[in-house]
Amino acid sequence: MPGKVLTGDDRRAVASAASPRVADEHTAKRHMSQRALRIWSIVHRWTSLVCTAFMLLLCLTGLPLVFGHELDILTGDAIEAPELPASQANARASYDAVLRAALAQHPGHVPQYMIWEPDDPLLPIVVTAPHADTPPDDTLSTTVDARTARPLGMPPGKGSLKFVLLKLHVDMFAGLFGKLFLGAMGVVFLAAIVSGVVVYLPFWRKVGLGRVRLKKKRRVVWLDWHNAIGMLTLAWALLVGATGSINTLADLMLEAWRNDQLAQMVAPYRGQPPVTVRASVDDAVKTARQVAPDMIPSFVAFPGTRFASPHHYAVWMRGDGILTTRMLRPVLVDASTGALTDARELPWYLKVLLGSQPLHFGDFGGMPLKIFWAAFDVLTIVVLGSGLYLWLTRHNRGKKAQRG
Repeated sequence: MPGKVLTGDDRRAVASAASPRVADEHTAKRHMSQRALRIWSIVHRWTSLVCTAFMLLLCLTGLPLVFGHELDILTGDAIEAPELPASQANARASYDAVLRAALAQHPGHVPQYMIWEPDDPLLPIVVTAPHADTPPDDTLSTTVDARTARPLGMPPGKGSLKFVLLKLHVDMFAGLFGKLFLGAMGVVFLAAIVSGVVVYLPFWRKVGLGRVRLKKKRRVVWLDWHNAIGMLTLAWALLVGATGSINTLADLMLEAWRNDQLAQMVAPYRGQPPVTVRASVDDAVKTARQVAPDMIPSFVAFPGTRFASPHHYAVWMRGDGILTTRMLRPVLVDASTGALTDARELPWYLKVLLGSQPLHFGDFGGMPLKIFWAAFDVLTIVVLGSGLYLWLTRHNRGKKAQRG
C-alpha cells in the first residue's frame, strides 16, 4: 500500500530476491571482460607478429640515421666548410655563381634544386640531372662553398652506407609500394601498442605499473621486462610510429598538392611553351624574400621539377626558429621575368606532413635530443626482441610441464 513502511523482514526478503539478479549481472560482466581481454590479446599477438620484423628493420636502420652527420664524419663522407681569411669569412657569392660552379662539374646536366640545410647554410647543395624530371635516385649533387662559389665535392650517393640505410628505412628499395607498405606496417604497429596496453591493464591494477618479478622463471621475467619497457616507451613509440606512417604518404600528398593548389596557381600559363631563357636565381630569391620577409630560403626548385612548374622557379621559404624550420611556404616566380606569380600557404595535409618530420627523426634539438631518440630506439628494439622471444618460446612451458 502507498506509504507503507517496510519492516526488517520485508527488506531482507527484497534483498534476498534481488541478490541473484545482481550476482548474475556481475558474473556476466566478468565473463564479458574476460572475453574482451581474450580478443584484445589475440589482436596484440597477431598485429605484433605481422609488424615485428619490419619494425626491427626500421629501428635498426633508423638508429644510425639519427646521427646522420656524425655517420658522414665516421665514414669520411662529410664535407666541411674550409677555413678562410677573415676578409672572406663574411663574403657571399651570388646564387647564380653557385649554380654555374655546380653545373660545370656535370656537363650536360640541368639544375633541379638548390638546397640550404639549416645546419650548414654556408654549404648549399645543387642537385643536377640529365633532365628536369629525372627521378631522385638518378641525380647528382654538388656541395658548393657559398662564400667563394667553389665546388667542394659530392655528398654520399648510391652505394654509400648512409644511402643504403636510408633506402631500407624509407622504402626498402621498392619505391612507392615500399613506402606505402611500411606505412601500413606502422599502422599495424600502433594497433599492437594499443592492444598491448589494454592487455597489460589488469596486471597493472593487480601488482602495479612496471613491476618485474625477478624471482620468477625466466619466461615470466622476460614478459615483465617486455611489459615494463613497453610502458616506458609508450608515448615515444606512438609518436614515432604515427609520424612515420604519415611520412610514407609524402609522395601522394605532394601529387595532391600539384593537382590542386599548384594547378590553380599556374593556370594562366597552361598551354605556353616551356621556358628557354631563365631569369636570375638571385632575382627569384629576392622576389621571394619580399613576399615572406620573416622567412629564409630552404630550397629553390627549378622549372620542370616536381616542386615547381615548367614556367616557374618555386622558392620554398622556411621559418627561422627551432620549431618552424620545417614549416615551408612556396613562392612561385616567373622563370622568364623574375616577377611574382603567386604565393600561398600550404594546405593542412602538407603542414601535418612537414610538422611530423622533425618529430619522427628527432633532429630539431641538437645532440641531447639525438641521444634521447637513440636511447628510446634501443629500448624499442628490446621490446620487439623480447616479444619475439616470448612467441618463439611459447611451447617450452608446456613441454617442461609434460616432462615433469
